[in-house]
Order: sequence, then C-alpha cells, then structure tokens
Amino acid sequence: MRYTTDFLVLGSGIAGLTFALKAAQHGDVLIVTKRTRSDAATTWAQGGISAVFDPNDTFEAHAKDTMVAGADLSHPTVVDMVVRDAPERIRELVAVGVKFSKSKEDNGLPFDLTREGGHSARRVIHAGDITGREVERGLLEAAEKNPRITILEHHMAIDLLVLSRFGGPDVCGGAYVLDKRAGKVHTVLARATVLATGGSGKVYLYTSNPDVATGDGVAMAYRAGAEVSNMEFTQFHPTALYHPQAKNFLISEALRGEGGVLRLADGTAFMKNHHPQADLAPRDIVARAIDFEMKRSGEDCVWLDMSERSPDYLRSRFPNIYAECLRWGIDMTTGPIPVVPAAHYQCGGVTTDLDGRTSLPGLWAIGEVACTGLHGANRLASNSLLEGVVYGHRAAHALESVDRSESWPDIPEWQTGDAVPSDEAVVVSQNWDEIRRLMWNYVGIVRSNKRLERARRRLALLDEEIRDYYWKYFVTADLLELRNIVTVARLMVDCALARRESRGIHYTLDYPDTDAAQSRDTVIKRGVDARLR
Repeated sequence: MRYTTDFLVLGSGIAGLTFALKAAQHGDVLIVTKRTRSDAATTWAQGGISAVFDPNDTFEAHAKDTMVAGADLSHPTVVDMVVRDAPERIRELVAVGVKFSKSKEDNGLPFDLTREGGHSARRVIHAGDITGREVERGLLEAAEKNPRITILEHHMAIDLLVLSRFGGPDVCGGAYVLDKRAGKVHTVLARATVLATGGSGKVYLYTSNPDVATGDGVAMAYRAGAEVSNMEFTQFHPTALYHPQAKNFLISEALRGEGGVLRLADGTAFMKNHHPQADLAPRDIVARAIDFEMKRSGEDCVWLDMSERSPDYLRSRFPNIYAECLRWGIDMTTGPIPVVPAAHYQCGGVTTDLDGRTSLPGLWAIGEVACTGLHGANRLASNSLLEGVVYGHRAAHALESVDRSESWPDIPEWQTGDAVPSDEAVVVSQNWDEIRRLMWNYVGIVRSNKRLERARRRLALLDEEIRDYYWKYFVTADLLELRNIVTVARLMVDCALARRESRGIHYTLDYPDTDAAQSRDTVIKRGVDARLR
C-alpha cells in the first residue's frame, strides 16, 4: 500500500504531537507509532518541564544551570533560545488542555514550582509526579480531534526513503513502514519526514526507558547518510527502583529536590563526599557517586531516605511513586527506597539546526532523537520535555510553506527478494541480550579504552550476524529493533573512543580529566569516522 502526506511524523511523544498539532494548520499529517499512540517515553516522565515563572528567577540563571550541567558543551545560542521560549510553550500546553499542578500558596504564581538536581531555583512545572502522562493525554486528545492528523498504531518505520536528485543532494522523501499486525510493508511518501522516535535506553541491560526506546531514529538517519553527534553521552539516571520485578520504574529526581537523602545500608549520607551540592548535584555526578559507592561497598543498591518530609506530604506530592513502591512492599513514608542507576537519556543524536533540520534535506529531527546542542555532555533535569515542545513548535513553523510543487516520485514497492519466514527467532533474542549486557559492562557509567575496544570488536561481529539474518528472512519488529540497537551501540562506542577526556556523563579511566581543547561535538557519519568538530 502507498500513502502520501505533507508531513510524516515517526513517533507520538511530546515532540511529535506538538509538531503534528501545529503542522496540521497548514498540511496533512501522518503519525506512525510502533505500539499504541500513548506508548512513548513522554508518558513515563515523572518530574516536569523547566521554565522560568518565578519573578525571583531569571532566564540567565536557567541558561547558566543548563550550561554548567552540560559541562561547557551545550551551545549558548541554543540554550538561550530554548529557555526564553519555555514560558510561552508551557502556556500553549495549558491552552491545549494539559493540567499542571497549581500553586497552593498565595504567591501569585500560576503553577506549583519544584526544584530538581542542578537547578539553582524552583522552576520545574509539574502535574503531580505523572507530568509526562498528563502532557501526553492533553496532546493526544487534541490530535485525535484534528481531522488533518492520522495516527497509524502498531506500525514501525524500517528505513528512510532517500531520493537521488540529478545534480543535487540526496533528499529524504518518506519511509518504508511495517504494519506489525498484518506483516505488510507500506511505502509512505512525504514532503517532510520528522523523526520524533525518542532515545535508545534499551541498548543497555538496565534502563528506565520503555521497551520502545531502541534508537530507531538515530539508526535510520545514520543509514540514510545524515550526520549524528555526541553519541558517547548516555545519561544514567541515578535512581531507578531496585527490585527484581519492578521493571524500568524511575524514582524521580524531584524526591531529592524535596529533601531526599541518598544513604548507604548503614545509614551514612555519602553525597556530601562527592559534590558541594550533595544530593542536589547534577545527575551525572550522582550516578557516578552511587556507582562508586556500590563497587566500594559491594552493596547491590543504595537507599533514598525521605524521612525529612511528612507521610501526608509524600503521599500527596508523589502519589504515583508512593503507590508503585507500595506495590513492591516498600513504604517510602516509613523507610528508605532501594535505588540503583539506570540508562536514562540519550544526550546525543541526529545533528540539527535551530529548527530541527538535519544534514539530509527533507529530514527533520526533534526531541530525544535529536542532537540540538541544548544538552551538551549532560542534560539538566526537566529540560527534555522542554526541548521536545520547543523544537516541535520551531520545526512546524519552519515548514509552514512546505513545497508541494513537485509530483510524487515513482518509488518501487518493498521487495522481499528471496527472504523467507524465520525459523530461528532465538538468534534475535540471543543477540539482543548479548548487546545489552556488553554495553552495560563495557560502555557504562565508567569506561576505559580496553573495555571500549572489547565492545567495538564484539559489536562488529554481532552487526555482521544481524545483517546476514536481516537479508535472509522477512522483517519483523523484533528484528528491526535488534538491527537498530546494534547500529546505535556501535555509534556510541566509536564516539566514546574519539573523545579522549572525561566530560559530563562520559567518564573514562584512561583520560580522567577534562580537556578544554576538546570542548567540541563528536560528529560521525556513514563512511566517515567519529571526530571532534
């Protein structure tokens, strides 16, 4: 089957939905999402969206906090633009129907503002501790009412369509898309293709990410020839719930912002030994400190103590976290929460300009899949949803006058060739597990050249096996995700080896210091080795 549309959006989180709602004002939008329409990383976000609303706070302070967290790798122009754009984008979310927590004090502020690690002021707007779920609800309800927006659930992009133009650069003209339920591959042609596919946390064994976070957008963009940047910077969230059955559940940084203290099993508060801000240090510092203390003590986890806050406050401020912990027999009002670090956020991604435009004409990237220059070497807490809504807006604005003059190209339908149904699905699960385990062990919170080289050699072999499997058998969603995570894993390793220093969330034993001369982005492209630029 062949679809044509003005705008093809891959992904249904905050970035993709923001873009879709605004782009639908001047064109037709087709949203493709791997599972259900609400199954996006946005839905999982607990903390909030950072924006300056308190008159005692300033854009300059927000920008400074972002730059400090980003370890001098964030782009000042991008940071300034995003923080200044934040309040208006929040107001637009409210206008769409998103309901943020209101201030309970008589302070004249429109929202309840909380504080998270790395922030110098209370500037995080939230909806209880289910901010992402509420944002996703509001945006989806608006999108579902819009007649110019179509959502294809249980569909997954296989690869981008790259059109060769005589005498000009290649252009992205859409994508081949797998209907997961029917097993059919559709050709989707678009005037503009927007990657809003999220991150790549499932590359790692332990992650706070939902199962959909398999790096699809970065892998497809790289295969299509687009430039990718800073893939060595995977942010590890310091505090995921430590329980064998509690899959992927995050304990928000907002708990530490509201007085939470990290302790060892004997009750010792240890963060003051690692950073002047103690438990409010940026998350890369906290994650590395927890990793250090766990390895030093041999403990399986550390403990987050919320005893400074009353039980009533904890139940009302963090109802979702309280209920989830209680589900596993942990009462945060009477005892500490066991926590461990987990892969959380992809700070690098497909390189874009200030509007989300990539190096491949016709292809745009917004949200976590993109490397805009905002996060640098470490994302400041609650700047992620902010980036998604700001760049969703900017990309849609830049595409208001999309060119519809050219006729649709004659693109061949998907060819299966000699492929047959697979009778060796165990190969997919085996390789998937091996990639995630070796990435955790060799490309984790603390790295070394020896570990990275081991990962590089093994990933090259796995990539060859997966490529051979891909061409022999019919495509399935599991196979496509496996193909994507091995591509993204290799990009992470290559970028990590190219950066010969420690900066932000990239920490290597071979180069433990930060080198001012390397305050540059790591850039990689198909056929071109990773290099600092």
